Amino acid sequence: MRAVLAQRLKQCRKNKGYTQGQVAIYCDITEKAYQNYELMTREPKLEILIRIADLFEVSLDYLVGRTDEP
Repeated sequence: MRAVLAQRLKQCRKNKGYTQGQVAIYCDITEKAYQNYELMTREPKLEILIRIADLFEVSLDYLVGRTDEP
């Protein structure tokens, strides 16, 4: 799941044209924390994952690889 999550976070962010810093500001976390999610060194808490899904306009199931339908 971690590899899929990291890959989809990066893909969604790039599709929306956001920087890691912009996503971090929206989620009220540090840029380093968000970088760790994309690098698979840490997993976001559910609250943060929900914010990210809302920002990217995708479902949680899509982000974690349970579906291929955003």
